[in-house]
Amino acid sequence: MTATATAATVSPMLTRLAAEKATGALLRDHGTLYLVDGRVVHAESPDSPGVDVLLTAAGRLPREGWDEAVDRAGARGAVGRFLVDSGRLHDGELEICHLGAVFDAAFFALAPASGPTRFRYGVGHWFGTVRPVDTGAVERETLRRRELLDSVWPYPAVDRAPVVPRPAAPGQPVGARQRALLRSADGVRTPADLARLLGRPAFHTLLDVRRLAAAGLVDTPHEAPPPPPPPVPAWVGEAVSTPDPDIALLRRLRDALEAAL
Repeated sequence: MTATATAATVSPMLTRLAAEKATGALLRDHGTLYLVDGRVVHAESPDSPGVDVLLTAAGRLPREGWDEAVDRAGARGAVGRFLVDSGRLHDGELEICHLGAVFDAAFFALAPASGPTRFRYGVGHWFGTVRPVDTGAVERETLRRRELLDSVWPYPAVDRAPVVPRPAAPGQPVGARQRALLRSADGVRTPADLARLLGRPAFHTLLDVRRLAAAGLVDTPHEAPPPPPPPVPAWVGEAVSTPDPDIALLRRLRDALEAAL
């Protein structure tokens, strides 16, 4: 799939900003992408754990180490660089963790939007630049992840609903990652809640939840049924029985029937 075709599906504005080598923040319904010279350098979404959660929840970095980095380097947009220069992380560790967080947040930020998409030129993120990513790669990966989720279990209602475990069948295998997820699923936590609790990327948690749903190990909530059509006005029956209805009455009948469909 070409970058042009991908952009038409995901975000035409992102493609335009990449072409003009823009620097700033692209704000959408479910998150924000930060660009430098038309490339993605950071992404964040309320649906996705940030780099801080991925590092601290996994035990790789103590919380006080993260807080110190933000306090000392956030104002100059160099938190990532500080973590490496201070010896808290190796370059490779930071790059892998940050790229994972970028692709994870971008998946949600580039979800179909109902509100306006805005771009604020010149805005940067306090974390700083680690490894810029081409917008085409971000878009292609976003589409690949959407298709993967639907191929596993095409019921997106499970993505935002509380995860409600169901008993496994006798002898049914459950992997270690999925067992840890099921142990934390209390019928109230959503996949996003579980991702933050476990310190995992949100997309990988969604994928596990969909696999568990396909295996019958968590509930799949039913989509709300469509509302019933409005009742046909009482006068419609009278109009039908009129031997010679006039044109105005026929138009009223047509409009009422169209409104009821």
